[in-house]
Amino acid sequence: MNPSLYPCLPVLMVDDEAQALDSFETALRFEGINHIIPCQDSRDVMSLLSGQEIEVMLLDLSMPHISGAELLSLVVKDFPEVPAIIITGLNDVETAVACMKSGAFDYMVKPVERTRLISGVKRAIEIRELQRENRLLKAHFLSDQLKHPGAFSEIVTVNGTMRSLFQYIEAISNSPQPILITGETGVGKELVARAIHTVSHRQGNFIPVNVAGLDDNVFSDTLFGHRKGAFTGADQARSGLVERASGGTLFLDEIGDLSSTSQVKLLRILQDGEYFPLGSDIAKHCDARVVVATNQDLQMLQKSGKFRKDLYYRLCAHHIQIPPLRDRKEDLPLLVEHFLEKASKVLGREKPSPPEELYRLLATYPFPGNIRELESIIFDAVSRQRSSEFSLDLFRSLIKEQEAIPAPGHIEPTMPASSMKEQVGNVSQSAEKQMIAEALEKANGNRTKAAQLLGTSRRTLQKKIKEYNL
Repeated sequence: MNPSLYPCLPVLMVDDEAQALDSFETALRFEGINHIIPCQDSRDVMSLLSGQEIEVMLLDLSMPHISGAELLSLVVKDFPEVPAIIITGLNDVETAVACMKSGAFDYMVKPVERTRLISGVKRAIEIRELQRENRLLKAHFLSDQLKHPGAFSEIVTVNGTMRSLFQYIEAISNSPQPILITGETGVGKELVARAIHTVSHRQGNFIPVNVAGLDDNVFSDTLFGHRKGAFTGADQARSGLVERASGGTLFLDEIGDLSSTSQVKLLRILQDGEYFPLGSDIAKHCDARVVVATNQDLQMLQKSGKFRKDLYYRLCAHHIQIPPLRDRKEDLPLLVEHFLEKASKVLGREKPSPPEELYRLLATYPFPGNIRELESIIFDAVSRQRSSEFSLDLFRSLIKEQEAIPAPGHIEPTMPASSMKEQVGNVSQSAEKQMIAEALEKANGNRTKAAQLLGTSRRTLQKKIKEYNL
C-alpha cells in the first residue's frame, strides 16, 4: 500500500461520459482524494470489484450495456461493504427513493455541486475507515499480538495499558484523521507520536513542532512559510514545516497553548487540507498526517471558551491517553536499568548496580515529572557517583521532600499533572501567587523542580513568575 495515496482503497467512478469522469476526478484530487479508478464501460465494473477492494463507488444510472440500477443491485448483493453513491441526471423523486431502498449510500443529481460531491465521498470514506478500525481492533485484542513491535522499541514498558495503546495505534495507523495524544508532562508523548509515524509507513518525514508561546505570526510563518516580500526582512521565499512534512507526519506539541487565531488556521488544514503561506493568496495542499499532543484537558478548555469546539472535535477523532508513571510502577525496574545504561554511556562512567532498596524507595514516590523526571534523577545520581557503591542519598532526599509538601489545600503533587491554569483556575491571583512562591521555596529556587511540584511546564511557570514579579 502506498501511504501517499488517499484513501487506502481506490474510489471507483463509473460513467459512460468521459467529461463527467474528468470533472469528478478533478474535484476529488483537489481535495486530496487521489486514489481513483475511472471506468467508462459498465461491463467492466463487476470484474474490477472482483479483482481488488474498492473504498467507494460513484455510479451513473443512465449507461449503455448495463444500467446503473442493474449494477447497483449486483453490487449490493455481492459487495455489500462498498458504499455506492448514485450520480445521475434524473431528478426524479421516485427513482431516488427506489435507489435508496435498493441499498444506495447516497443520491446526487447532475450537475453536482463540488461541496456536495466531496462531502458525500468523504462521509463514505470515514464510515469505511471506522469499520476497518473496528475490525482491526477486535482482531488485535483477540490475538494480543503486535504486527510492528519494533516501532515501539523506544518505549520501555511491560504495562498492559501501554500494550493496549500500541494495539490501538496499529489499528488506526493508516487513518488520515488527526490523532490527539494526552498525558501529563514527561510521560513520553513525542515517543508515542514517533511510533505512530513509524507504524503508518508514511514515506515523508516526521516533523515535530512545539507551538507553546508562538504568537500567530510566528506560528503561521513557522508552519506555512512565506513568499518573498511578505514582510520586512523576507528577502526570499521560504517553505514552512507543513510542506517539509508532506507525505509524512506533522507533530504539534503543547496544542493546548495555541492562540485562538492560530486555532482557526489549524482547523482549516484539518477540514480542507489547505493553508496559505504568508503573503500569498494561493492555497497550498497539505497531505501530512497531523498528530497533536497536550498535557492539558482540551475538553475543559473548550468548555471555558479557550479552545475552539469545532477544532476539539476534529482533533479527538483518535485519542490516545498515556498513563502516568505512578500507574505504571511495574515499569520502574526496566526504566531504571535503561536510564542507568544510557547515563553511563553518556557520562563515560561504569554502570552502577543499584540495591533492591532503590526500587522500594521509588515505589513510594509519585513522580510528578513522570519518566522524564526519573531519567533526570538517574543521570544526576550517576554523575554524582564517586565509588563503586551506588548512593541512595539523592533518592531519599526526594522522598523526604515529597513528604514535606503541604496537604491538599496547597499543592497536591500526586494529582494529574495538568497545566497550572487548570489547577488554579478557580482561585484568586493572590492565592495563585502564594502557591507559586511556596513551590519555589520548597524547591530552593529550582524552577524545574517547582514546576514539577505544581504539575505544570517550566515555560508556563516562567511566565507566571514574570507576571507576578516573583
